Amino acid sequence: MVVGAFPIAKLLYLGVKQMSKPIANRIKAGARSSEFFRSYVCLPPAQLYHWVEMRTKMRIMGFRGSTIKPLNEEAAAELGAELLGETVVFLVGGGCMVLEYSRQAANSRRKEEELSETLSGLQTQIAELTFTTETLSAQLREVNRQLLSFPTPNKK
Repeated sequence: MVVGAFPIAKLLYLGVKQMSKPIANRIKAGARSSEFFRSYVCLPPAQLYHWVEMRTKMRIMGFRGSTIKPLNEEAAAELGAELLGETVVFLVGGGCMVLEYSRQAANSRRKEEELSETLSGLQTQIAELTFTTETLSAQLREVNRQLLSFPTPNKK
């Protein structure tokens, strides 16, 4: 990410990223201790992950019809807690990326508007200078016409 111009934004980004890891660890600890959290939040994704992983490995090794035993509850709870922790870290990192992208987009949009305003101002100045030049040219033609209308003195 390009955050070089704003060291405070970079520091904030790193702080959020570092804070997400302890939060993920707290969630993992809560998942291990709470029966409800373990049963309904950790175990189903862990069993699904285990089933997909083992099925893929079995197919790669050529065992098509093998049945896959589910993980025991302790291993599934541990795997589910790890998956949940990694998901939290991933979501926090993704959120930081989205925020950084929107900040960069807003900066580029602001710069584009400033450029557009500058260009518009320059075009206005060019139009004014063109008008002034035409006015001065008309005045110069009028002065030349008047000079030519005076009689020339004859030198004798």
